[in-house]
Amino acid sequence: MASSAQFDLQLLVIMTISALVYGALSSFGSYLPAFYAFFLPALVPLTVWSALQHDIEHDAYAVLSAIWIPVVAWLAHVYNKNAIESLNLRYENLDLLENLREQKEMAEQANIAKSRFLASASHDLRQPVHALGMFVGALRAHEMSAQAVRLLDHIEGSVTALDGLFKSLLDISRLDAGVVQAYPRVFAIQPLLERIWRDFEGEATQKGLALRLLPCSAAVRSDPILLERILRNIVSNAVRYTEHGRIVIGCRRGAQLSVEVWDTGVGIPDNHREQVFEEFYQVANPGRDRSQGLGLGLAIVRRLTRILDHPLTFVSAVGRGSVFKIAVPYASTVELPAKVSGSAAYLGKGLILVVDDEVAIQEAMRSLLESWGHTVIVASSGDEMLLRVSDCPDRPELIICDYRLDNEGGIGVIQRLQSEFNDEIPAMLVTGDTAPDRLIEARESGFVLLHKPVSAHHLREAIGATLRREPAAS
Repeated sequence: MASSAQFDLQLLVIMTISALVYGALSSFGSYLPAFYAFFLPALVPLTVWSALQHDIEHDAYAVLSAIWIPVVAWLAHVYNKNAIESLNLRYENLDLLENLREQKEMAEQANIAKSRFLASASHDLRQPVHALGMFVGALRAHEMSAQAVRLLDHIEGSVTALDGLFKSLLDISRLDAGVVQAYPRVFAIQPLLERIWRDFEGEATQKGLALRLLPCSAAVRSDPILLERILRNIVSNAVRYTEHGRIVIGCRRGAQLSVEVWDTGVGIPDNHREQVFEEFYQVANPGRDRSQGLGLGLAIVRRLTRILDHPLTFVSAVGRGSVFKIAVPYASTVELPAKVSGSAAYLGKGLILVVDDEVAIQEAMRSLLESWGHTVIVASSGDEMLLRVSDCPDRPELIICDYRLDNEGGIGVIQRLQSEFNDEIPAMLVTGDTAPDRLIEARESGFVLLHKPVSAHHLREAIGATLRREPAAS
């Protein structure tokens, strides 16, 4: 160690050792044994040596060092504690992230399982309902007593109600599958609102409600079909959950046109604001009364507003009612819609091939199509149909095929039959599937797609449009 006469050099050494100790605090502070293995040998001997020199400079350093050593030790403990807490927090966050990832995967798997279950259950339930609708349509061609006609009307009403429930399930599946696309154009908003008002006025009047429509001269740019579906769902909910008072449909001008539906219904509690947009959730229907629907209306509304990029907001007070607002961009001019041909479909009297693996559906389709004057050949598979048409001299006018058969797909069956006749015979797929991947595949096939249950009226129009080579609504 340097002598007392060289205090400047000693002070430089002391300062260098002190700097190294501070550096060791951040380097080794996370592991105290390593820090003390450096800290104590570096400072304690120097402090003792300084105390033994018996001069004022070294005594002053010895006193300061005696105070500084426990302070540095305390700082090391604080640093060590903070480092340990930081590491623990980091590992806890990693555990939380891993747990969140696992929970997300479980939720996604549950959602996939739910979709598969709904798709399978929907398909199996649609089959007999589809056949029932065909039989009802076929019965219409027979003479019946007035009482029988009334009973048939009731049966058809029940089938129509079931069809509405299935369509809601199908809408959710189509939206989740991404097969719904927006085709925006410019149009006047008032005719669309008047159509909705007319359709719900009778139901509202029966409940003693006043359904008012405020006039609006604005033109907007949107997809009129999807926008109408949004507003119909909102108005339907308003009529369903309003027991007294009135419902008002109108528009408010601003940066965008705000299309609004006001009601004096039960209202939505604040803690249910997000839940009402979930599938199958209904605030005022804890008993799951099926007459109040499935609880898919607002779930469909949210998905459609996102597709259209039309912001949706609502304000609600329990017991006082709600107002839903959709922001739609303005347009300066209105495009006149193309002239649409009459609804009467040209059906002809030609040969129709029907492929379906359900015997009840085969018989229902045969009875219905023959009542319209067609010649019909039915089969359960593509192979069976090829055998039945092998000695048929007539060219089929149309092929109607189930999308999901027992051993093969409907798309392949249609393609085989077209190849057999070496002709692009018009064809229609009929499906009860709601699985997103199957909906995408069916849509991409290019064939007209109908969803079970298909009403006789809808089938007649679709056949007419297909034979005229016009686009048919799926």
